[in-house]
Amino acid sequence: MVFLVSTTFHAHGQTSGSGTAPPEIGPLLYLAPSGRATLDNTIRELLQEQLGKNVIIRSFKAGQTGQDSGTPVVTIGSDALSQIRQENHKVPVVSLLAKPALLDSWASRSGSNVTGVYQGAPLLHQALAGKIILPHATRVAMLASPDSAVLYEDLLSHLADYGMEGRIFLASNRDDLINTLKRALQYGDFLLAAPDPDIYNPRTIKHILLTAYRRNRIVIGPTQDYVSAGSMAAVYTPLDAMAEKAADYLEMLFKGEKLPPPNYGDRFAIRVNRQVAQSLNIPVPANHKIIEDLRKLTGHSGELRHD
Repeated sequence: MVFLVSTTFHAHGQTSGSGTAPPEIGPLLYLAPSGRATLDNTIRELLQEQLGKNVIIRSFKAGQTGQDSGTPVVTIGSDALSQIRQENHKVPVVSLLAKPALLDSWASRSGSNVTGVYQGAPLLHQALAGKIILPHATRVAMLASPDSAVLYEDLLSHLADYGMEGRIFLASNRDDLINTLKRALQYGDFLLAAPDPDIYNPRTIKHILLTAYRRNRIVIGPTQDYVSAGSMAAVYTPLDAMAEKAADYLEMLFKGEKLPPPNYGDRFAIRVNRQVAQSLNIPVPANHKIIEDLRKLTGHSGELRHD
């Protein structure tokens, strides 16, 4: 729970005619929605719970930043983030559920005006989840385009610390994707998928998952949404953990501090497709056991979520 201490003020600095002071007004923020009512309402409620009732959350309206460029805006999704940044580059933004590449791009160009919480989990967490599910796995295959290979570079330098090695297989174009995938599956004990729309998108994911399944290989990642489509598992940041991190960032803004770069939440969950596990005869530990092992390996806390 995050508690904020801020200077409050009275409207017009005067008491009412009856001598009773008007209600105190706390910090204000705007919420730029995704357009998905259930998701937007859930995030609003989670933020209000974290920030406390004295913090005022108002819905953002187009053109608003032209009159108010100082009040922070929490954006939900990539479209909302792009809308706010195109409308006014000065307004401070805390982004949720945006595509990582888009969030990183805006943050790098905007200094301390833009930060956010990534939806997924570090690739090392995903790789270690694969190792926990397949204890004898030692080789991790990664599929990338020439432009997205950089996503895996940091991971490659850490796999050896956990008894694993990895290799990136480059698909230079869409026509080459499946042939490159087949080579990757021959090498790796499992395929690790980053949130890379060049490779993993609605047009390609069915073909990737079917090809892996036919070769008795599992796919870990890229997000929990892909688990329903046939990925074995994905580690992710649950919404309440995202709200906690966002509340921390907002508290910094209310105190006049600079925003840090985008980051992951402090708690992670995992979703597992047990139908895929059963069809491949893979005994997968319970969710809480996977998270417990991840905590031990990485030092991060975790949280159980149902399949």
